[in-house]
Amino acid sequence: MIIINNQKELNSFCNKASKKPFICIDTEFMRESTFFSVLCLIQIATDDTEVVIDPLAKDINLAPLINILLDSNVTKVFHAARQDIEIFYHICGEVPKNIFDTQIAAMALGFRESIGYSSLVKGRLNINIDKGERFTDWSRRPLTKNQLKYALADVTHLRDLYPGLVKELTEKNRSSWIKEETNQLTDKKLYSFEPENAWERLKIRNPKVSYLAALKAAAAWREKRAIEKNIPRRRVLKDEILYNIAQQKPKNLQSLMKLRGIPRGFESSKSAEDLIELINTAVANAEVYAPNPPKIKHMPPNLGPTVEMLKTLLRLRTEYVGIAPKLVATSNDIVDIAAFGEKSKAKALTGWRKEIYGTEAIDMLNGRIGLCLEGREVVVRKIN
Repeated sequence: MIIINNQKELNSFCNKASKKPFICIDTEFMRESTFFSVLCLIQIATDDTEVVIDPLAKDINLAPLINILLDSNVTKVFHAARQDIEIFYHICGEVPKNIFDTQIAAMALGFRESIGYSSLVKGRLNINIDKGERFTDWSRRPLTKNQLKYALADVTHLRDLYPGLVKELTEKNRSSWIKEETNQLTDKKLYSFEPENAWERLKIRNPKVSYLAALKAAAAWREKRAIEKNIPRRRVLKDEILYNIAQQKPKNLQSLMKLRGIPRGFESSKSAEDLIELINTAVANAEVYAPNPPKIKHMPPNLGPTVEMLKTLLRLRTEYVGIAPKLVATSNDIVDIAAFGEKSKAKALTGWRKEIYGTEAIDMLNGRIGLCLEGREVVVRKIN
């Protein structure tokens, strides 16, 4: 085990790692009391080396590692990469290039959706991972040998998983199946916190433009405040308070302080005055400022039985092919197909998903195929 806690060692390792075809990478972080994750540890395994990098070490600069993350010639292997990608995005403003996510790959090879790392390691390598250090405070120093060993296991087994997953995906012609999911994972929009879009994280409880305008303004104010102070959103104002503000649209501090959940003393802060000003401006210009939430489609009544039939068909076909159902069709996709048939925009009706499931889903809706019992087994049969 190599522990890197100075610039010279990091530069030396990155110089060698940059010439490798792939690196396996994982991070440990803390986020309980901050808006942005605090990166506490970086574990990396190449084909012949395993290191633990201490990003909290004095005067260490991660630029050499960032260069590798942005080098499309080096494949970066993660498991459930989203949180790791978010951390690096907020360090350098870019998303790592050439990502391979073993969780997505496993789903394309028949493992359950969102399979955990330890379950995948057990299923593919028949190795049980010790979880004894999973509640570690990774920001504390020094870390024990057992803690470092636990952290490093997140990439050493990843290195053993990667070649086999790639080989099987290639043999089964499924490499392209994971491309769309990976592209979504590396979309910068997932990781940018734009205050004006913060309302999208909330539920729309009222379609009136004045409500939507006030909600958007309150959410944007909270987002800016949380980012500036680097504290969780809930520590600024809880979601329920934002809903109350949008509903009541207080015009002054006195009205604001009467709302349930507003912290005592909140009215004395300059930010409270800013919030009232933003709400008043938004409501006064509601027609322009209010967001346009996704339109609710009018679903035909009594879809339940049709949806259940389509879910059963999806289960049968994905079990036969050996792929996680979620990669083929989500629950929303199935409802959309049940409601709108061939006019549905569900991804399950396009590309390779159509071959596995989409064509038969439409055939079932049109009465060309059906489900029946043969013995105790549900099977698909053509209807004459």
